[in-house]
Formats: sequence, C-alpha cells, structure tokens
Amino acid sequence: MEVQGFTGAAVEAGIRYTGRLDLGVIYSKTSCVTAATFTRNLVKAAPVLDSMALMEKSREFKAIVVNSGNANACTGKQGLQDCVAIREKAAGLLGCHEDEVLVASTGVIGAFLPMDKYLAGLEKACAKLSPEGLLQVSEAILTTDTRVKVAMREVENKGKTINIFGMAKGAGMIAPDMGPPHATMLAFIMTDAVVEPDFWQQTLQDGVDGSFNRITVDGDTSTNDTVLALANGMARNQVADGYGELSQQLADALGEVLQSLAQQIVMDGEGATKCVTVRIKGAQSFEDAKRCAQTICNSPLVKTAFFGEDPNWGRIIAAAGRSGANFAPDAVAIAIGGVKVVEKGLPIGEEAEKMASEQMKKHRFEVEVDLNSGDFDYSMLTCDLTREYVDINADYRT
Repeated sequence: MEVQGFTGAAVEAGIRYTGRLDLGVIYSKTSCVTAATFTRNLVKAAPVLDSMALMEKSREFKAIVVNSGNANACTGKQGLQDCVAIREKAAGLLGCHEDEVLVASTGVIGAFLPMDKYLAGLEKACAKLSPEGLLQVSEAILTTDTRVKVAMREVENKGKTINIFGMAKGAGMIAPDMGPPHATMLAFIMTDAVVEPDFWQQTLQDGVDGSFNRITVDGDTSTNDTVLALANGMARNQVADGYGELSQQLADALGEVLQSLAQQIVMDGEGATKCVTVRIKGAQSFEDAKRCAQTICNSPLVKTAFFGEDPNWGRIIAAAGRSGANFAPDAVAIAIGGVKVVEKGLPIGEEAEKMASEQMKKHRFEVEVDLNSGDFDYSMLTCDLTREYVDINADYRT
C-alpha cells in the first residue's frame, strides 16, 4: 500500500502502553495540499486546537506526528506547549519547518504527555521512515481497537495512475461530528494527486459527511476527532479543481476510502457483534430524517435489542417518536432484515417477528423505518451494545 513520496514509521515509545507501537510519523518528501476536519465538541484537545490554528495560516504540510494512549486533552497551556515542542523536534529531524508538521493524539483525557518518552520515540521513528512503515503507523494509532483499519483506491486518468491510501482508528467514543477548520476517531489520507486546495477541502468535507459523520458506536463525540488528507502531487496529473472527469473520479475514490474506513470502525466497535444500517425513509425534511436515524442508532434500548437478536420494534418507534422528527405515528412502517414487522403503526404479528429475529442473527442487517410523511431519506451505521462494551469501559483507566 504505497503512495508516491510518502513514508512512515512507528515505535514503542511507552506513552501509556508497554510492548506495543504507540507513536507514529507520516512524512512526504514534497509539500502537500492539506484538507482537514476536526471535532465540533466544545472541549477540544490541544492537538486539535494547535492543528486548527496552523490550518488557518496555511494549507501546505509535510508531516503528521501521532500518538495513542494519551489524548493530550484538558491539559491547558502545557498541552499546547507540548504540541509546539513536538512540531519543533519533528521539523529538526525531518528537515522541514515546524509549521509544516501536524500533531494528533488519542487516548486518556486529562493526562499530560510524558514528553521525555515522546521525544525519544519521535527521534527513533524519524530515523527509520520507509514506504512500508505506513502500515506500522496504522497499528500505532490503535487504542481499544482490535484490528488495523486501512483502505486504498486507484484512479486512472489520461495515462496517469493516482493512488489514495487511508488509515483510521476508532472503536469507542464514536459519534463523530466533524467540520472544516474554523478513545477518538482519527483518519489520515494520503494521495499523490495534484489538487486545488478549495476543491480538496470541500471534497473531504463532503466525504466525511457521507461516512464518518454517519456512524455511531456509543453516541459520544470525542475531544480529538480528526481527519487529515494530504495530497503531494507526485502523480503529476492535471490539477483536480472541481471541474471535469478527474475531479469526479477523485471525489468518488476518496468517498469510497472514507466509507470503507467508517464501516471498519463500526464493525470493530467496542464489544460489538452486529453492524446495523438504520435507514429512514419518507421524512418531511432532511433534518427530520437525520434526527430520527441518530436517535434510533444511539438508543441503548435499541442497541441492546440488536445484541439480543430481539426485533423489539417498540423501542425503535419510541426512539423515532422522541427524536423531534414530525410524522404521523399511524403511518409508520418498520422492517428488520427485510422483514416487515410494523405497518401503519401496528404490529404485523408473531410470525413476522420470528422471521426478523432470524435475520438479526447475521453479523450485518438493516433496519428500515418508513415515516410515510415526506420524501427525505437518511441512513447511518451503528452496532449493538454488549456486556463486553461495559467491561471494556469500566476497566479503561484501571
């Protein structure tokens, strides 16, 4: 999984864990047009604030330094000073300017970074950069994840081959709500495409809205959610500026990478055994459809019913009813795993529910709620809520 000009490396810095990779570096030998989305949580981690400030001044960067085990969130001035120290150290090691380095973190909130260990690990990582090292970085960013999450797509246009490679982490504290610059979800995208900055930012935002912003594991939006997309132009294609076939090809490929990563996050949700698509149809407005989907997907009662393979549609319609969406309850139809269990707000019967329960034994299935009140649709991905999720999070800091 190589992209021209990009290298990476990861090391065991001992930031929180022992015996596992926890600090990574991504580097491009040429400057990259960079797009980003960050958490909209009012409480933002130091690396998010630092990166947002840098993005206001420039859209060209060469490196990302990322750690797991410590979020560097709620760490005040010290946390911001640590970000600057990391960027200065990385710049000296990589031979670039400190303002060309972005920092990201994931892990426990409210703990200061062990800077001696961090900077020593950073020096080791920068000394062993290689194209193959990018896969090591995808491992170093994991916290409660059980597997790495990567995706790649190729675009062919006028004799040029463009590669897009992405990595992500996330298993808990997953309900991303990310916008453009003005346990956590991180994603880093690398491409060798030549792109126009405004096109690249809008394309990333559109892609995030259709992927990461449509998933939830537990309804909690992190202080550290970050997506960074770096394009170094080494494919030497015509500039993708929002017009023509190439721009559409790139947008489609980026969207596919983001959607793949988002699905992998839900499928690796903490303790999850099910990955469920919740599809709302027939809403009066886009916002109504979105509210309805989000409320159903984040309902603990609905999610535990998924775990129990119980087609408890009463929990689903109750969640829809409290979502704030406007609809007629006696017009609602609900199908689980393709089996209709509710028509015009009334149960179809026990046989239908037995058939639906069989469908819920699958790892993946769909819940469709037709409000029959309008023309707007919205879909989201969620997972079940299990005993293991409780165990993981009860023991997270102990």
